[in-house]
Amino acid sequence: MINDEEKIDEIDKQIIEIIQKEPTITHTDIAKRVERSQPTIGMRINRLEELGILQFQAGLNLKVADMFYARAEINTDHPEDLLEQIDKCHFMLNAFRLSGTTNISVLLANSRISFLDKLVNFKFRDNPLVKEVQMNIITEVVEDFVLPIDLNFDECDCELRNECVNSWNIAKSEK
Repeated sequence: MINDEEKIDEIDKQIIEIIQKEPTITHTDIAKRVERSQPTIGMRINRLEELGILQFQAGLNLKVADMFYARAEINTDHPEDLLEQIDKCHFMLNAFRLSGTTNISVLLANSRISFLDKLVNFKFRDNPLVKEVQMNIITEVVEDFVLPIDLNFDECDCELRNECVNSWNIAKSEK
């Protein structure tokens, strides 16, 4: 699919794999590993970035961050409206449109499981747009998984804002 449309070859695949394993590696070191020149590596990386295939993202590594994670599976007839609400919540890291019985999946994070449950109750179980919701606590993150987490609650306009701020402050004071 990507190979045909975007002309990704074996060298590009090697470059992507190396960068995924070592995001701070230099172009020179990549060049040595794939036996190409450093300028060639730079041009290939630039092209992959311009195509949107290769991106760099700073954030928390969910595998090592001291937080709890949950996945909420939601069935709704109003996915766009719900996705708009999800996008505004700092503890909802990402959402996915799905086919099937549940049509939205949301990844959540917080320092307390009880707050995750409260958040799901407030945002989904008590939401008239939601027909059904199931929440599962993620018990282990197997591989490094880096996602940004917005901790600037000054911009939060959620009804749970004070509790969101308090849940983060409690986590910081427990350290």
